[in-house]
Amino acid sequence: MSFSAVPVAGRRKKDRPEIFLELTRSICPVCRRVVDADVLTRENKVFMHKFCPEHGWFDSLLSSDLGYYRAGQRFNKPGTIPLSFAAQVEKGCPEDCGLCPEHKQHTCLGLIEITDACNLQCPTCLAGSGGKNFLSLEQVKKMLELLVVCEGSPEVVQISGGEPTLHPQLFEIITAARDMGIKSVQLNTNGVRIAEDDAFLEELARLKPSIYLQFDGFTPEVYRRLRGTDLADLKLKAIDRLAGHGFNIVLAATVAKGVNDDQAGRIAELAVNHKNVRGVMFQPVAYTGRHSGCDPMNRTTLPDVAAALEKQTGGLLVKEDFIPIPCPYPTCFSVTYVYRGGGEITTLPRLVNVEDYLDYFKNRFITDLSPLTREALEGLWSACATPGSEEVGSNFACCCGFSPESLKELEQDIIMIGIHALMDAHTFDLKRARKCCIHQVLPEGKMVPLCVYNNLRRGCAHG
Repeated sequence: MSFSAVPVAGRRKKDRPEIFLELTRSICPVCRRVVDADVLTRENKVFMHKFCPEHGWFDSLLSSDLGYYRAGQRFNKPGTIPLSFAAQVEKGCPEDCGLCPEHKQHTCLGLIEITDACNLQCPTCLAGSGGKNFLSLEQVKKMLELLVVCEGSPEVVQISGGEPTLHPQLFEIITAARDMGIKSVQLNTNGVRIAEDDAFLEELARLKPSIYLQFDGFTPEVYRRLRGTDLADLKLKAIDRLAGHGFNIVLAATVAKGVNDDQAGRIAELAVNHKNVRGVMFQPVAYTGRHSGCDPMNRTTLPDVAAALEKQTGGLLVKEDFIPIPCPYPTCFSVTYVYRGGGEITTLPRLVNVEDYLDYFKNRFITDLSPLTREALEGLWSACATPGSEEVGSNFACCCGFSPESLKELEQDIIMIGIHALMDAHTFDLKRARKCCIHQVLPEGKMVPLCVYNNLRRGCAHG
């Protein structure tokens, strides 16, 4: 019997240049076929290495900081089972999304795209919006009903698009969500209509949803590259007009390497110093939707944003302030809370040992942890935490020993600053997708994890 072998260059055995961390499943960036993927580390970075039988090998950077990536694995909370599932297991993940019983987490935040129409043509648009379709009020009500059936008392629904302020029945949609008992209604907007339409803003002020305002920086060039036109002055005008009507505002900043990553600290400082801005969510750019074409090994990752904030704020924020949210997979989100009351600015992790409570591998063995503090911190470190809400203020007060009488004032002095690393076809990791808690609610009666929808399902919502 003879054996064939593939010769290895040279005669001496040598170690590979990378360390194997784990095996997961991903998708081919070309054909979206589900494939096996290695998660590897080299030179203190974490990257994905995968092979498509048709299109070959692909490498993609997942994290620029191995230590940050590995430390985050401790913050992995047991999943919560929803009251109802909208799909059954037939073909396996991610084919059965609906959610199916194999999904590992319930819905913290339901997301409904009410239109694919938009008044901008952003080069970075995840949705590739530019259509003319609007969901009917009845369609949206049925989607909200599905969320209620699965969750009982949903915490948060975010109304998005396209640009949702263009929808002719937006106010009825917001009212319908509130009438169904959904605690927090968020409006995800580019702010153009808010800045320019007085009558619209007056009517919106009557309903006062929480505003998630796209805000990428302060210079015209940033907006030309990320949004296709100069919006710098318009964005500041939108903030001022919203503040004049007493809205709670969360800034949503897309962060692209070499474009606006040098303005992250200034954005955070705006939030800390503006009385109506209750938070910032930084999103390292994901190459999906209209934003295609990238060097997947040279991109902004979650710890890059944390490091930039530390450097650019002069230590107002430090990397260690950012602790992963435990309800999704811990590499998805990191969050901190800034307290700006009493003549000082500090962060909650410097006031309370948050890690002891949210490290789910360690805290089972610590007997003196307060269950009330743990519950309050879980409420803060959750994808359904709404900056500026009474719940956030109450949980913060519980952690820090503030009196109930100071709650209203306290709500205005707490700023959430978070980083959300959305996945694209280069970085798609099935284990993250299976524990996602932000779910796209679809007109056909399904709920699909956001990054699964963006990379595998988008284009069907308005069919």
